[in-house]
Amino acid sequence: MADQDNHHEKAPTGGRDHTPLPILSPGFTLRITIHRAENLPISDVSSLSSDPYVRLLLETSVPPRHREDPELTFRTPTVRRNTNPTWDAQWVVANIPETGFRLKCRLLDEDIDHDDRLGSVHVTVDHVYEGWEGINKEPFKVRKRGGSKRAYLMRSVAAACVKDKDISATLWLSVECLGRTDDKEGGRVYTLGPNRWTQHFSRLIGRLIGTKTGGNETEADQMTTYNFQAIQLQLTGPVPWRLYHRYVDFKPFIGHVFTSNNIGGFVLNRALHHQHSRIYSYDRQTQYGVCDSAESVAKKFLDFVSYADGGKIFTYVITLDGEWRFTETGKEFGIDMLSKHSMHSDVAIYIAFSGEFFVRRRKGHRRSSSRRSTMEEVITSENDPSHYELFIDNESGTYRPDTDLLPVLQEFISKNLPGIKVKAIDVQSEELQEMKKEQRKKKQEMGRGIAYMQRSPSSSSVSSSDLEELNDRVEHLQPE
Repeated sequence: MADQDNHHEKAPTGGRDHTPLPILSPGFTLRITIHRAENLPISDVSSLSSDPYVRLLLETSVPPRHREDPELTFRTPTVRRNTNPTWDAQWVVANIPETGFRLKCRLLDEDIDHDDRLGSVHVTVDHVYEGWEGINKEPFKVRKRGGSKRAYLMRSVAAACVKDKDISATLWLSVECLGRTDDKEGGRVYTLGPNRWTQHFSRLIGRLIGTKTGGNETEADQMTTYNFQAIQLQLTGPVPWRLYHRYVDFKPFIGHVFTSNNIGGFVLNRALHHQHSRIYSYDRQTQYGVCDSAESVAKKFLDFVSYADGGKIFTYVITLDGEWRFTETGKEFGIDMLSKHSMHSDVAIYIAFSGEFFVRRRKGHRRSSSRRSTMEEVITSENDPSHYELFIDNESGTYRPDTDLLPVLQEFISKNLPGIKVKAIDVQSEELQEMKKEQRKKKQEMGRGIAYMQRSPSSSSVSSSDLEELNDRVEHLQPE
């Protein structure tokens, strides 16, 4: 009888959400371009400059499926030491309704501790229609409200030294209507492109989880060997509407973590946000790029996963707007992460899908284990996507994606990574678990050292004091 009672216990809420999209006619596709800015405030005292970027927030009358759905946002790359930056960053969004949109452009200065606000621009368009002339490289005055008082004070002091200098900041942007969105459903606004990516590095985390790959590296090589990487890759939308999952209430406190509706939940929520910003931190090491074709997306993805070398397994999240976020995973990567998938999602209540994946060379295209190739050789001679296969699963206790949706996920990923053979497998599959064991064994045989070898322009400037400081920080963080 007790067994029957346990069998009929109510399952925790969350997981797959069957809420349909609102029924609306297809809207319009817009291309938003952030061109440049002039006379931005000075935020850095030492350089008398700023490291500006723009964060966009797009609002429309299209209702979300749930009010907790993430906002539609876009971030430009950071321009270093420049108060007159040029970005020419493009964002293509689909299904903008005829009732128009409101675009909030927040200009910020990137900083290690806290990004300073440099001002904002709000653009409101009340009506979009076929043949709408759009906005063509128009200047908009940057509003000081909410901006850093220190930054504006410094700019005023600097401007006082130059007679007749205009100190008002200006942002130039364009919005072009590309016509009706080629979509049967107009019930959501989403990113169509381009396939932009960012690559984030953390030497401290890399040092915490890795050991030296050998004893012959220079000090600069040791530093780059320890670089832990986090990837953000924008997939071509839309994400299939059925890929819609909420966090699972598998413990009483979980809901509080995502909603911050009590003190304990608020503390854990802030901790996860902090972990996300630390893993996906933007700094001088961050690399940016845009793939100009679907084939280049597949090749860039293979580059991110080291062309299947090293037996690596990755933890991932795909957001509702199609951003694929992932890092390498493993026992050594759980040092200070409260929840891997909630960290990757930045504690999002709703996501599209989550789990783990790994990449292998297909049979007939595997290198001999007796031959060790450099990464340069792999990239030049073995970068054909058709030589690789991606195994992706739903191993995520936080969101518990539905097994029935794996074919939908497989089709979506296959379209975004042409050439690569994609196989979506249930986490309970014995075949999958056996392959993961083989991956871990392969990694163990190759050593725990992080194989990522980032070669940024600043790598050559690493000093012995930098390495000593990094080692001291690691020793301080290690438990006694």
